[in-house]
Amino acid sequence: MKTFTLTCAVLLLSSFGLFAQSGLNIRSGGAVTINGNLTITPAPSFVCGNPLIDSRDGKSYSTVLIGSQCWMAQNLNVGTKILGSADQANNGIIEKYCYNDDENMCNVYGGLYQWDEAMQYSTIEGVQGICPSGWHLPSDAEWTTLTTFLGGQALAGGKLKEAGYTHWVSPNTGASNSSGFTTLPGGYRSPYGYFGSLNSYAYLWSSSQFDPTLSWSRFLGYDYEFVAHNYIDKPNGFSSRCVQD
Repeated sequence: MKTFTLTCAVLLLSSFGLFAQSGLNIRSGGAVTINGNLTITPAPSFVCGNPLIDSRDGKSYSTVLIGSQCWMAQNLNVGTKILGSADQANNGIIEKYCYNDDENMCNVYGGLYQWDEAMQYSTIEGVQGICPSGWHLPSDAEWTTLTTFLGGQALAGGKLKEAGYTHWVSPNTGASNSSGFTTLPGGYRSPYGYFGSLNSYAYLWSSSQFDPTLSWSRFLGYDYEFVAHNYIDKPNGFSSRCVQD
């Protein structure tokens, strides 16, 4: 908390009749009180488990604390939709694919992003990329921290997947969503412009490169409960999750 002496300011404001009484209270995020002094109380900090509001577009995302990591519990859906037939471009505008070029699919499953677009054309591991301020694209190591906390790659997939068949096709093997991560099977956009695997598979980027053309990612499927860990061509359009800094 910081206190600033505002004697001159108070006298000036008083001369214009802006004080109806000895104090003027202003609220905008934090609380500000003027009574000869200015007292600023910071706005409450974000608490994991509460909704995350993306200041860029006002969208709200659920969040969940898993171990020591705070994750978005929904796929990121930010940017301007472009057709799946086009590549995303380094043009200062966040671009997204929506499955089958249908904006409603983005509203449910989130956007699909080529790796370069998700990273906002950086190659720095753990970069903010297309995530909201204070959040970043998870590194391969951060994904491993998550799956290790949930019992290892062999079992973590079931704990990460949304249970039931609202979005996943049967058998949705092992799905319990006991972690609260709520993975949805948003499918992918191929480098050749077609879409596939909706309701069957989830593909999630990391911010870690394997080499200049490939990046590490995580796959979850309807017919297994492990988390697949592999590298894949960067021009694929995959889902993105963000983890708090």
